[in-house]
Amino acid sequence: MVSVHQLSKMNFTGKYTFGSEANYEQFMRALGVPEDAIKHGKNLKFDTEIVQNGNEFTWSQIYPCHTTTNKFVVEQESEFETLNCGKVKVTAHQDGGKLHMNFPKYVHTATIEGGKLVETSVCKGITLKRFHKKTV
Repeated sequence: MVSVHQLSKMNFTGKYTFGSEANYEQFMRALGVPEDAIKHGKNLKFDTEIVQNGNEFTWSQIYPCHTTTNKFVVEQESEFETLNCGKVKVTAHQDGGKLHMNFPKYVHTATIEGGKLVETSVCKGITLKRFHKKTV
């Protein structure tokens, strides 16, 4: 069981603006995303809003034409909406100040580093890193 003390170290609550990313195209190809969708998504910037209440999270990614919101509880299986509007069941785990989620095709980790939200996803040995600046 995860203690509230451990979760308080994570401090994810806030609004974040997309800053930069590395290996987007290679990662999307590893996932099997079609080239036209990769081209469209490459320059798509989005904001992230996270509300953390103990071990409960509401995590929204706000794109120009779509918002994806996922609600989950650490250590409990939850349904996540993916960017293609599909749904998958995933259990979020925490390790110190990191959230880990094993999606069917990739592993996703989120952490706060120097006031920035850093998301790392790995698929078939390809690592996508996204950096978001905290605005509120």
